[in-house]
Amino acid sequence: MAFKFEQLKFWQRGIDLNISINELVKSWPREELYSLTNQIKRAADSVILNIAEGSTGQSNKEFLRFLSYSLRSAVEVEACLHIAKSRHYVNEETFSIMYVEIEEIIKMIQGLKRSIKTKV
Repeated sequence: MAFKFEQLKFWQRGIDLNISINELVKSWPREELYSLTNQIKRAADSVILNIAEGSTGQSNKEFLRFLSYSLRSAVEVEACLHIAKSRHYVNEETFSIMYVEIEEIIKMIQGLKRSIKTKV
């Protein structure tokens, strides 16, 4: 693996989550295509893209900033899942599995942020 972000466990899990989100939204109603479907896909993309962008040899302070963006996007994915569940696009089992996954990614991002802050 050539880049630092590729070795980060939560980035790898973010890729898996991204794939799951893209599969999940295929069954959503067509009228959601340019609203909730687009929103959750962009947020899931943003989680992993911000990690990658922030890890490219910049300062720890800059990396923290991008990790914060990634964290916010992860919370956005979580909120979109809640909306999808309330609209009955996601069943309880799928929601629970994805909720746990995004929560674990959020905890990993928060842990790295805490670790970096002690070095700044």
